[in-house]
Amino acid sequence: MKHDDAGELDAYSEILGRVRALCMSFPGTSEKLSHGAPSFFVAEKKSFVQYRHNHHNDGKVALWCAAPPGMQAMLIDSEPSVYFRPAYVGHLGWIGVRLDRSIGWDELVGVIQEAYLTRAPKKFIAMLK
Repeated sequence: MKHDDAGELDAYSEILGRVRALCMSFPGTSEKLSHGAPSFFVAEKKSFVQYRHNHHNDGKVALWCAAPPGMQAMLIDSEPSVYFRPAYVGHLGWIGVRLDRSIGWDELVGVIQEAYLTRAPKKFIAMLK
């Protein structure tokens, strides 16, 4: 089953490149395809960000990001056109962030940083300080 429309990735390759560079700047981070999508892991096993392009034909270009308790509801309530509850991981508190909508880079960086901090072991978090 085809999860994403890989043929349209080029339109968002610049933002994916920026997301990749940010994620890979965190200690202990690796990237691999997971369920057909570029995904970022900490300590080789805990995913914290996944890039999704038209997942199951939902029409969204988005990141699925781990989030601390309460962040999902807060963000969806504040900007429902940008934030959503993603399939499969939404029940775990993850947040979907639409890249095909207006979101500032600084705001996106904050969401990605929170995703990393939510999933990273303490030894890697200590390396950030």
